[in-house]
Amino acid sequence: MIDGQTRLVGVMGWPIEHSLSPPMHNAAFAALGLNWCYVPLPVPPDQVQAALVGLRALGFVGANVTVPHKQAIIPHLTTLTDAARAIGAVNTIWIDEERALHGDNTDAYGFLAALREIAFDPKGIRAAILGAGGSARAVAYALGSAGAERVGVWNRTPSRAEAIARDMSALFPQTTYEAHQLPGDLHLIREPMHLIVNCTPVGMWPHTDACPWPEDLSFPRQCLVMDLIYRPEETRLLARAREAGCMTLNGISMLVHQGAAAFRRWTSVEPPIEVMTGALLAALQQ
Repeated sequence: MIDGQTRLVGVMGWPIEHSLSPPMHNAAFAALGLNWCYVPLPVPPDQVQAALVGLRALGFVGANVTVPHKQAIIPHLTTLTDAARAIGAVNTIWIDEERALHGDNTDAYGFLAALREIAFDPKGIRAAILGAGGSARAVAYALGSAGAERVGVWNRTPSRAEAIARDMSALFPQTTYEAHQLPGDLHLIREPMHLIVNCTPVGMWPHTDACPWPEDLSFPRQCLVMDLIYRPEETRLLARAREAGCMTLNGISMLVHQGAAAFRRWTSVEPPIEVMTGALLAALQQ
């Protein structure tokens, strides 16, 4: 029951009706008996600064941030974590007792936590990233921080892939970063290739017949193929990879773990991962 003692958090985006974060977080609060409430916060692109003033005025503890605000919110924050600064995007903010606004990016953490769940160690691996948007930057950052040997970034606009490779090479000199064009340069992938991560929206509902991997190109053997898309739960990319004998992983676990990191940041309480996963899966069926 919401009352005068309820702590408030939410998610800022535009549009925001599609977000699965409210049922996921509210299920976690209920399971732990916490008097907290997580609400969707529709914020037009020209109202980001006003929305942050409103969060402070209304006593919010913090909020998640989703498209299209992950970059636009940065100039309005007091501090950034190293991850948020390196990735160049914020998906979690928290408000301290002095009402200062702090920004974090939990996507890299969520990505690595999803790999840990299936006992996949990125240290020393060779990986291919498809796409060069915010999620691709988070994955490239995560792989460098985990000690990957070589990371290639494939994108339709090579300059964006080159920017990620340049920025991450400066942060993680022990990892070799390369930039290539998508899809034409995918034939340059050589075995062993341990991990392929789709960070593009290709294959997302309702365009479920689309696939970022060329029909005439084989998948590397003994490779984990991960698609950050979670609707549908099995994209055409994952179905093709599974049929080719690859291990596959969708974006559900990463979504849960990036949310769990925000939950931990706000509440200082360990989140119930199984409850959050169950709530997310139930919401996907609706």
